[in-house]
Amino acid sequence: MVDKRTVRDGYDALVDDYAAQRTDDSDDVEALASFLDDLPDGSRLLDAGCGQGIPVLASLDGVSGVGLDISHGQLARASENAPAAALAQGDMTRLPFADDAFDAVTALWSVIHVPEGDHRTVFEEFARVLRPGGRLLLVEGTDEWRGTNPDWLGGGAAMEWHIAGPEATREQLRAVGFEILVERTIGDSLEEDAAWTLFEADC
Repeated sequence: MVDKRTVRDGYDALVDDYAAQRTDDSDDVEALASFLDDLPDGSRLLDAGCGQGIPVLASLDGVSGVGLDISHGQLARASENAPAAALAQGDMTRLPFADDAFDAVTALWSVIHVPEGDHRTVFEEFARVLRPGGRLLLVEGTDEWRGTNPDWLGGGAAMEWHIAGPEATREQLRAVGFEILVERTIGDSLEEDAAWTLFEADC
């Protein structure tokens, strides 16, 4: 099982390394731009697992952003990159927000760090905080995989993943009330040859 403390401590330790290696010309940034273009002005968006605030929170124009992350270090960097966003430290399995609080949720490469048994709970939380008709943009793996890297990004800190894969993710999203609108494969700026699955859904 993924150890949430390892994920938290790893992202705390790798703030600079992660920022240096995550670029702004990856497939997810293009998909995000299209996703945001469809949101009406005045919408409220939750970036779940917001990290350094890039690319989501720093890209918002006419949309109110709220970022949530388990890592204090990443949130500190997000406060610099996206000063207009509200930020909260927390766990995606227990979102500290009211029902129907958001028009959109983004979760880019964040659910993959949550223990497998909690993925459905995370999706239930996304559905709970979204208003009827709210939109979700999610990145998951193309294959089921669990793993640990003791020296991720060469920064000397460990990181853990629990990637459920598209089939399980698709089933769980539908089970909690999401309708999947788009499912496609994208690349990743951190790993040149890696492939990931992008989901767009509404509830």
